[in-house]
Amino acid sequence: MNVFDFYKKKQAGEKITMLTCYDYSSARILAATAIDCLLVGDSLAMTMHGFKDTLSATIEMMQMHTAAVCRGAPDKFIIGDLPFLSYRKSLSSNIEAAGSLMQAGANAVKLEGAAGNLKLIRHLVESGIPVMGHLGLTPQSIHTLGGYKVQGKTSESAARIKNEALALQEAGCFALVLECLPSDLSADITLNLVIPTVGIGAGPDTDGQVLVWQDMLGLNLDFRPKFVKNFCQANELFTASINSFIDSVKHKEFPQHEHCY
Repeated sequence: MNVFDFYKKKQAGEKITMLTCYDYSSARILAATAIDCLLVGDSLAMTMHGFKDTLSATIEMMQMHTAAVCRGAPDKFIIGDLPFLSYRKSLSSNIEAAGSLMQAGANAVKLEGAAGNLKLIRHLVESGIPVMGHLGLTPQSIHTLGGYKVQGKTSESAARIKNEALALQEAGCFALVLECLPSDLSADITLNLVIPTVGIGAGPDTDGQVLVWQDMLGLNLDFRPKFVKNFCQANELFTASINSFIDSVKHKEFPQHEHCY
C-alpha cells in the first residue's frame, strides 16, 4: 500500500480499511491481516496511557509508539498522528515534529483541521512527507468545540467543512479522515473530492472506515459511542483466560511436565 493506492481504491470503489495501532505486539497481529493501513493515533494518550483526552500526547510519545508499530508491521502503510500543538509552532519546529514520525518509520502523518494548516501541509508535501487531513470532530480542539459532539449539523458548519475539505485536497493531502459528521454531509464531501475519505462515525458512504483497536475488540467497557461496533468481546475472553490461569496455578494444574525443563 502506498499513497497512490488510496486513489486507486477510491476510483475502483474498493473500501479502505484502517485501524489504530499503538504497540509492537498488536502490530504483529495486524501485520498478518488484510488491513490496508494502520494509524498510530494520538488516542493512545487515552487507550495506552490513561489520560482523559488526547491533549496529553507528546511528539516523543508518538515517535516511540510509531517506531514500535513500524517494527511490528514493517510492510503495512502506517500513519503517525501529529499531537496537540506540535504543528502549530514555527515552521522549523513543525517540520521537525513531522520528520521525527517519518524517521520513526511512518509512511505519512495526520493532522487535524484546515485553518492555519494549509501552508504547512503544502510545505510538508513538497518536502516529501505525505499528509492525511482530519475534519469534523477534531479531538485536539475538544475545548473549542465544547465537547465530543457531532459536527456539521447546521448549514453554515456543513458548508465550512465542505470548503475545508476542498482546501485540504488543494493543499496536497492524499486522504481525509471525517469524524462524527452527518452521513449525508460525509457522502457529499466524498462525492466531491478526488482524494479518498475515511470515516469514523461518518456513515457508510465514505471511501473507507477506521476504528480504534480497543473499541473494535470490545476492550473499552466505559466507552460505547453510537458509531462503534464491537467485532469481538475481547474483554470477556481476556478475563476468562486470566481466571483460568489463576485457577490452574492454585489447583497445581500448571505448570505440568511438558512445561518444565
